[in-house]
Amino acid sequence: MKRFYITTPIYYINAEPSVGSACTTVVADVVARLRRQLGEEVFYLTGTDEHGEKVAQEATKAQLTPIQFCDLIAPTFIQAWKLLNISHDFFIRTTDPRHKKNVSEFLQKIFDKGDIYKDKYEGWYCSGCEAFKTEKELVDKHCPLHPPEKTVWKSEDNWFFKLSKYVPKIIKLLENDESNYIFPESKRVEVLAKLKAGVNDISVSRENVTWGIPAPWDISQTIYVWIDALINYYSATQFLENKKEFWPADMHLLGKEILWFHAVIWQAILMSAELPLPKTIYVHDFYTIDGQKMSKSLGNTIPPKEMVDLFGADGARYLITTSFPDDGDVDIGIERFKEKYNADLANNLGNLLSRVCKLGEGLNVPEILVDKENFIKLVNQLKLSEAVGWVLENFVNKSNNLLNQVEPWKLSADDPKRVEVLTECASNLLKAADCLEPVIPEAANKIKEQLSGKIKALETALFPRIK
Repeated sequence: MKRFYITTPIYYINAEPSVGSACTTVVADVVARLRRQLGEEVFYLTGTDEHGEKVAQEATKAQLTPIQFCDLIAPTFIQAWKLLNISHDFFIRTTDPRHKKNVSEFLQKIFDKGDIYKDKYEGWYCSGCEAFKTEKELVDKHCPLHPPEKTVWKSEDNWFFKLSKYVPKIIKLLENDESNYIFPESKRVEVLAKLKAGVNDISVSRENVTWGIPAPWDISQTIYVWIDALINYYSATQFLENKKEFWPADMHLLGKEILWFHAVIWQAILMSAELPLPKTIYVHDFYTIDGQKMSKSLGNTIPPKEMVDLFGADGARYLITTSFPDDGDVDIGIERFKEKYNADLANNLGNLLSRVCKLGEGLNVPEILVDKENFIKLVNQLKLSEAVGWVLENFVNKSNNLLNQVEPWKLSADDPKRVEVLTECASNLLKAADCLEPVIPEAANKIKEQLSGKIKALETALFPRIK
């Protein structure tokens, strides 16, 4: 059986989940469900990133120890993904002792190879990103992603990784990219340009951050949170039973703000550890909300629970999937979501099912075969709005137009034309359900239940209209 390993980033635990983290998680779930539907053995990994300075600060504010704070917040992600019907196979936490052991062993191997050395770091550090910044990345000497006070000058003795040693190999990898190693293409070009502009070695430890994994060769320092976090993708395959053969990952799915860490730093430490590289890194853009950047400080995030309460799990999944910012930021908002939900689901798909079940109750629907090669191709390219649009156009819109044209409600129950039209519409709905099952799994199963064999009466609307 073919294996497929897909990951989301592990989400930083200093804040609860939002529609931004839900976006990546739902889309990864759509891909994972489709692969399972195609008969592949899937390993879908998500989780939480729980070490570092910001976590310790948030814990102090909450008058908790760091691990108490992590144990409080991690379940909010687990519950959010449960509400959205996410089918992940494992939820990793970086505070898991098994992960800590793997991180220590991984980095000790790199240290023993001579790729880690001690030096003094002096430079700008953004506590919001928990990352050191080059002058080129700053705007007026502060990180453009966070308030000016988050960017501070730091000077400390750290352990450094020889990133520069592996830059030529990474450039060669990206210049000879024939496998969509990083896509969309614009992101590959961005990484290449930055690599060719010059790259310094990076710090892999912190001198004054106690909430982290101790460096195995120097317990006075802790591993830099980003290095710890990146290793999770490999770590999970090593300590979980029967998962070792899933490495390397087939797809890392992530947002553009963490592209550099995944496309360069992660590749370099894997090269140093002499491990296979992930096959694909897919990088998506951001949601904005009503024209503004989504942020915790502005208070304009949309919690997953709010979406599920309003639209149901399938409705929320559909809206997130079809608004996926695959190549360019996408503006969203609750009112926009309501319009989309009513237009696509309540008035279109849901209304079609209601009409077919009412008019065709008792009719036999033959088994169907679906040619969904185009749908699969679009999903594999993460062109999800196009993929769903293809299904609606070919099966749902076509059937609604046919009903409106023939008007079978005006024909007698045994009229051959009425039977033919309703049978065709039911078959189209089953084809739509088969394609859309990874996106709206509960609704797809409901459609199959209503239409497989004899058409059954629909007791309640599949997607009730929202005011």
